[in-house]
Amino acid sequence: MPFTKRLIVALVLATATAAFAAPTGTAQQAAGSAQCANRETPPPPVDTSEQPAPGQKAPTALEVPEKPIGGDRLGECGLILPPNSAQPPSGITAASWLLADMDSGAVIAAYDPHGRQRPASVIKVLLAMVVAKELRGDLVVTASAEDTQQECTCVGLKDGGQYTVRQLLHGLLLTSGNDVAHTLARQLGGVPNALRKMNAMAKELGALDTRAVTPSGLDAPGTSTSAYDVGLIFRGAMKYDEFAQAIKLQQAQFPGRNGGTIMLTNDNRLLANYEGALGGKTGFTDDSQHTYVGAAERNGRRLVVVLLRGQQTPTRIDAQASKLLDYGFAMGPGGVGKLVDGAPQPKPNVVTTQNNEASNEVAASDNGTGRPTPTAFGTVGLPITAAAGIALLAGLLLYVRGKRAKAARARRQAAQAAQGV
Repeated sequence: MPFTKRLIVALVLATATAAFAAPTGTAQQAAGSAQCANRETPPPPVDTSEQPAPGQKAPTALEVPEKPIGGDRLGECGLILPPNSAQPPSGITAASWLLADMDSGAVIAAYDPHGRQRPASVIKVLLAMVVAKELRGDLVVTASAEDTQQECTCVGLKDGGQYTVRQLLHGLLLTSGNDVAHTLARQLGGVPNALRKMNAMAKELGALDTRAVTPSGLDAPGTSTSAYDVGLIFRGAMKYDEFAQAIKLQQAQFPGRNGGTIMLTNDNRLLANYEGALGGKTGFTDDSQHTYVGAAERNGRRLVVVLLRGQQTPTRIDAQASKLLDYGFAMGPGGVGKLVDGAPQPKPNVVTTQNNEASNEVAASDNGTGRPTPTAFGTVGLPITAAAGIALLAGLLLYVRGKRAKAARARRQAAQAAQGV
């Protein structure tokens, strides 16, 4: 084949490949979503608690980050261990779990850590974190009739009863009072405002699988979290002294409905049964099943453990947490990812002063979100590049054909001149 034809064929193939090749990142993300059953949403509910109210639609699923928060390996939906590690203990029933170092943030081991599940009452850790940030512990709050009418578990608030924020935190974290959760949400500006603050806090932390839809953790349309997020939230909450002091109490006095005081007992059995336990939170609904987050310290090392969608048989969920903590303390400091110190920030757009010219930084981001474009050509550049390639090929073809025509005419003129001689 002549060189010019080979050149044209090569250019055609290159342009076609560039124009129609599938975006690699998008294809990989789609494949990952297909393999991980709960990458976008929790499993289907088993009751009617998540049916939208008449005339309303269920919220759309939270967007899945393009890159897994905390590291690429944390996007896997099976067992994730460092190389040459021992296998985790048997009898762990949770559909999703995580072990991480509270101080370094290193994720030691995990199972489907970004798989989306329902939090149940462990979402109260997020509510308590917002309360600890915004409200003084000695602030006095008056309970309302609406507070006392919440679906229980309940501490037993009295309409018109007065309680300090610190006492309410004890009722929230020790005995998981849904009535208390509603009272604290009102004090944060009402339930919708409290939820906005909770979700803003989750986003600020980098907990992008999490959407609180009730302050108590009762199931409702759109509820979502992950083992990774719960670990991230608990780690953040422990930085607030008001929270850290409350979560480790085994018992606390609380104003009684009929006067006097009652004794609240912490329902986190790990606190009494595990040496070095720092506190934790349990949860359960029919849709979430059993959930747990807790932390312990040994030899100056603090670990957090999270289990979501677990069962109480053959071993209680707190006993499963104990086994995972023992396993984590026996492992080295290495890890498979990291609890981030805040949500990833989008890359800024950088635009040149010329009206019609953008810098490479703008070309590398997608409308200010900081996400890489699917291919090197971008969404608009792709058809422009293809059209330019086709125009180049057409021009080259016309040039070659014109050059050949000139050569043919020159040969005919030379032949005619020779015959005339």
